[in-house]
Amino acid sequence: MYTILFFIILAIIIVDFFLDRYIDYLNITRWSDKLPDEVKGIYDEERYARQQQYQRENYLFGLVSSFFNFFIVMAILLFFGFAYVNNLAASVTIHPIGQALVFFGILMLAAEIVNIPFGIYGTFVIEEKYGFNNTTATTYILDKLKGWLLTAVIGGGLLALIIWIFQIAGSWFWLVAWGVLALFSVFMAMFYSNLIVPLFNRQTPLEEGDLRNAISNFAEKAGFRLDNIFVISQKYCR
Repeated sequence: MYTILFFIILAIIIVDFFLDRYIDYLNITRWSDKLPDEVKGIYDEERYARQQQYQRENYLFGLVSSFFNFFIVMAILLFFGFAYVNNLAASVTIHPIGQALVFFGILMLAAEIVNIPFGIYGTFVIEEKYGFNNTTATTYILDKLKGWLLTAVIGGGLLALIIWIFQIAGSWFWLVAWGVLALFSVFMAMFYSNLIVPLFNRQTPLEEGDLRNAISNFAEKAGFRLDNIFVISQKYCR
């Protein structure tokens, strides 16, 4: 049953979506294939024009995919899709944490499956066309599976923890949950490159030379301590 609150939420989502698309449109109208005078003689004009073409193609592709996902969300809202998934989760388990995991698991898996064609096109058509793709089919599949597994383990674990806190913390829930999420964010910022990046990419220490020296000198001037500098490449790439 539709309520006034439902229509308010629907209006906010619609206005936000089209406002973002309009801002993106205003941004793209400022793009030009003509090389700016400030970098003439420094940057190749042909490469610059190709880069602008690449940006436009990605913009149009992103526009199509964003509208596709927008209409799916609208259909789910209008036809009570979330209520259906909630009932499905409730039929699987009566435990609150289990229900939440099943509910969000179904939604996230469905979103991933729906967007697989867009991911394949973006990687193996657009990126390939402009020479940016080193991904093989094996890499793509393995990265997807690893991404899903990480989402299930880390995201599912964090969600279960938040719901458990909600059950025991009472009116202090928001503060405790905020603290947990803040600590998690700090932990990921500190150890993401050591724990997550190696699962998807190969990290090779940058060799001694002008580039390494320039990066080190810049970091020193900025007061940023560097333990090492890595060159990141995909595993199982061409």
